[in-house]
Amino acid sequence: MAWYLYMIECNDGSIYTGITVDVAARYDAHRSGKGARYTRSHPPRRLLVSIEYADRSAAAKAEVQMKRLTASEKRIFCLRHGA
Repeated sequence: MAWYLYMIECNDGSIYTGITVDVAARYDAHRSGKGARYTRSHPPRRLLVSIEYADRSAAAKAEVQMKRLTASEKRIFCLRHGA
């Protein structure tokens, strides 16, 4: 089953990163206030990017690497991968 790394730009300009099997449903959960605690206090503005991985393990490893980047490095990554 494919898993996805996704990044959301929040209204305050911060970037939230997560993994899921259904990006659209997860984004809707964040927008409705039923997603992560972070996006409840930092409402989503837009989905920046989603990248498919073969399995949960690969997506989780990518998430850890992404969370180690600075905000500007994350924005550069998004620009290079479709946002």
